[in-house]
Amino acid sequence: MMSDILILYYSRTGHTAQLARLIARGVEEIPGLRARLRQVPPVAPVTELAQPPEPEEGAPYVTRQDLHECIGLALGSPTRFGNMAAPLKHFLDSTGAEWASGTLVGKPAAVFTATSTMHGGQESTLLSMALPLLHHGMLLLGIPYTEPALSHTLSGGTPYGASHVSGSKGENGISEHERELARALGRRLADTARKLVAGT
Repeated sequence: MMSDILILYYSRTGHTAQLARLIARGVEEIPGLRARLRQVPPVAPVTELAQPPEPEEGAPYVTRQDLHECIGLALGSPTRFGNMAAPLKHFLDSTGAEWASGTLVGKPAAVFTATSTMHGGQESTLLSMALPLLHHGMLLLGIPYTEPALSHTLSGGTPYGASHVSGSKGENGISEHERELARALGRRLADTARKLVAGT
């Protein structure tokens, strides 16, 4: 029986979505684990037009059921002034019922991000996503320095989570080290979730 790791993200230009797919590849390298890719819908100060029930491209929109059914969660967002993007924050702010019922308590979690510049706030964005997950009682995982790429990357990749530096015009593809670290984070999240489930 397959168990799902929820990979939930918001992506405006596609870079965070690319990281999400790489993390999903890492998840599915662990036998018996499956990645469930989901995204949050955009938000706007004034709603002019209702969003379609399914996005025109990319993963389906997240539902509350996804949170209940997953055994682990990877959360991703581009950086907005050193913080997570508003659509992801809006979704997290709506999870009060899940917080009250303990839906995510004891499940492992990881975070990932993409920025246009090297010092554009990657680590603070990762930490901003970690805070609500701690309030939900999740078990946070990072990337340990036993992953060689973490010591050699000249672009993205942090001990707090996977990341990518896209360039000011989005000209940078995901580097080999960024790919390795994203997949490593997916494997670590999935393997930890598998062990936790097996131990219950």
